Amino acid sequence: ETEPLTSKKDVSDCNEGEDCKENRLLVRNPKSALRRVEDGTKVHPSQGDKGEAAQISNGYSGVQSSVPCNGMGELMELEDRETWSKKIDFLLSVIGYAVDLGNVWRFPYICYQNGGGAFLIPYTIMAIFGGIPLFYMELALGQYHRNGCISIWRKICPIFKGIGFAICIIDLYVASYYNTIMAWAFYYLVSSFAAQLPWTSCTNAWNTGNCTNYFSKDNVSWSLHSMSPAEEFYTRQVLQVHRSHGMDDLGGISWQLTLCLLLIFTIVYFSIWKGVKTSGKVVWVTATFPYIILFILLVRGATLPGAWRGVLYYLKPDWQKLLATEVWVDAAAQIFFSLGPGFGVLLAYASYNKFHNNCYQDALVTSTVNCVTSFVSGFVIFTVLGYMAEMRNEDVSQVAKDTGPSLLFITYAEAIANMPASTFFAIIFFLMLLTLGLDSTFAGLEGVITGVLDEFPHVWSKRRELFVLGLIIICFLGSLATLTFGGAYVVKLFEEYATGPAVLTVVFLEAVAVAWFYGMVTAAFCNDVKEMLGFTPGWYWRVCWVAISPIFLL
Repeated sequence: ETEPLTSKKDVSDCNEGEDCKENRLLVRNPKSALRRVEDGTKVHPSQGDKGEAAQISNGYSGVQSSVPCNGMGELMELEDRETWSKKIDFLLSVIGYAVDLGNVWRFPYICYQNGGGAFLIPYTIMAIFGGIPLFYMELALGQYHRNGCISIWRKICPIFKGIGFAICIIDLYVASYYNTIMAWAFYYLVSSFAAQLPWTSCTNAWNTGNCTNYFSKDNVSWSLHSMSPAEEFYTRQVLQVHRSHGMDDLGGISWQLTLCLLLIFTIVYFSIWKGVKTSGKVVWVTATFPYIILFILLVRGATLPGAWRGVLYYLKPDWQKLLATEVWVDAAAQIFFSLGPGFGVLLAYASYNKFHNNCYQDALVTSTVNCVTSFVSGFVIFTVLGYMAEMRNEDVSQVAKDTGPSLLFITYAEAIANMPASTFFAIIFFLMLLTLGLDSTFAGLEGVITGVLDEFPHVWSKRRELFVLGLIIICFLGSLATLTFGGAYVVKLFEEYATGPAVLTVVFLEAVAVAWFYGMVTAAFCNDVKEMLGFTPGWYWRVCWVAISPIFLL
């Protein structure tokens, strides 16, 4: 009661490896607060060991941040923490998370809109100075502290703990609308098991008098109100948007899409309920399958008549565009949302690594794979758009005016329907969209699960399956608004206004907190990296973390 807990007397009176009782307070000797790494060869000192009773960057002394005395303390937590079965499980999980639906529809559209081949210059610069440093930073933080997005702030800078809760909220509402897009893909997949694909003709119950088939052998006249069979199938049969009057009157819930989403969430639950040991095996399929399909579609697209027109349109550089500010902003936004720091996923996945895993190499490999995938996806999309332009006898710019999901569900679906062996290509294409989305959903929910389980281990550590079930039910109920006849409006609202600004703000605060409050001012973060990897990050990484990355986000 008379002496502070961190006084030298408290520490010095304790013998090596013993606990002391002083005024009925149990103080753990900081020298004994060691955590073992799985390889058993090295012992890693916990945060409290960096100087006895010395102040660390978050203002807490070494003794105060040492291991708590209860049985659920940090020491137990770290020793018992699950790890990936194999290194490749981790790499595939991170690649599967980073490579998602946006790589297939967003990058090609952004690229041709912002100067074609010229756009690759700002994209590469933004990746090197903004995206990859943030990607590396999150992997290193997660691997060193071995905590999820909430509890990790206790060790970095407690005042920023709200960032962790914000990440969890963002992940929850992303899960609510992102999986609805996969439900649309699943509806298309089921509809593809037919001799004739349902979006090839104008003779179906949902078609209107405005339906005009480009590909019919008769000469057709295309008017201002004309709609293709693929567009009517998407808007009137899948989404049923005509039964809603807008955001103020969304209409009823589509039972077909509800069933599709229920099946998707069931697959998600049984993939992640046991932790990274099970999800690490599922990603062997969901992360590799899209590459097989992309290769098949690329070869098929390259052999179509008019494919060269699409490729030319995709890559033809417009150097004047580089003078426009919005091109650089689009490049920054694309690389950021593609690599995906800020969703708590990289922190969660890296926290299950072994302590001395080379996360520096992982960051470079996975981010490179992600960027190359985006670039190759552009060829897959634009060879088909060139074919469409040739068939319609129009310019590629007229064919490529669809953006977002409609690029896949209208334009690409229509092109597939008019290829030889259309049923086969439709099935593998929509199966690819499903697998692209699934591993990103695994990752987003794992970010929330790891965050909450690490923050409240005494409540949920032994009840993971129950917590995951509750989380899936919450996400499903949250998705009901997007399953209405006007659900497409809700998806658009979330996609445009909810996710982008929120995630950018969160990661900006995270970068500032790590670089200025925890890391570079005290050199703590660089020392952490050196302890794990055996080398200190170079000046390039330090400058990026301190100045360039925060400016890039701002």
